[in-house]
Amino acid sequence: MKAGADRVAAHDLSALRFVASVGEPLNPEVVVWGQEAFGLPVHDNWWQTETGGIMISNYAAAEIRPGSMGRPLPGVEAALVARDVEGKPVLQGADAVLVTEPDALGELALRPGWPSMFRGYLNEEERYRRCFVGGWYLTGDLAKRDADGYYWFVGRGDDVIKSSGHLIGPFEVESSLMEHEAVAEAAAIGIPDPVAGEVVKAFVELKAGFEPTEHLRLEIIGFARKRLGPAVAPRELEFTTALPKTRSGKILRRLLKARELGLPEGDTSTVEVPR
Repeated sequence: MKAGADRVAAHDLSALRFVASVGEPLNPEVVVWGQEAFGLPVHDNWWQTETGGIMISNYAAAEIRPGSMGRPLPGVEAALVARDVEGKPVLQGADAVLVTEPDALGELALRPGWPSMFRGYLNEEERYRRCFVGGWYLTGDLAKRDADGYYWFVGRGDDVIKSSGHLIGPFEVESSLMEHEAVAEAAAIGIPDPVAGEVVKAFVELKAGFEPTEHLRLEIIGFARKRLGPAVAPRELEFTTALPKTRSGKILRRLLKARELGLPEGDTSTVEVPR
């Protein structure tokens, strides 16, 4: 996307049958771009190292809804578990309370017993037991489910930004920013604010041909406000030449936040070094 569709057009892709993405939630703009550039949409899916395989996916034979990670695979039982104000799962007796209304927020959960389920964390038995609550494996990811059963990623529980009573998923903000013609990639974090608790700050990589001017910065912020509203849109925006990522392509928001706040960066052994 950063290089433009012309780069794709220079190659013979007649043998290409299917395009899939994994590792990071797939912004809606990427799905649309895939159709324009390759003549094929990009299929998103969801899984974790702990699940041992893909659990939720956009099937090859089903409609893709750009921005959705799809529906559970056959044999996989998924649900959304309600969380209280402290982010803990809500229980009714020994059972987890499930979110059933469409487009409501909850923690993505799986019914234990799928064939590739992990059996433990090495030397961390207590941590493993904490993952299973009220009959479900809790993934730590927040999501929504529409009326047709498609799941929509909101953010990691520890990435969600709490601003003036709103729970803001970085993915929602990043996807909106990427709709702007100048934006190649984006990452959003929460930074402290004395009134709101936290406000959103965005880091943006620009496409070739665009210069990081103050005019463009304000234009992109205004663009996001029209789509997200002033409570959710970034209050601050910083241009960058490269977002920190792991070697598998995951954006390291924790690293951006640590650098922004002057905190210890922690383990950086998996960070990809830009070329």
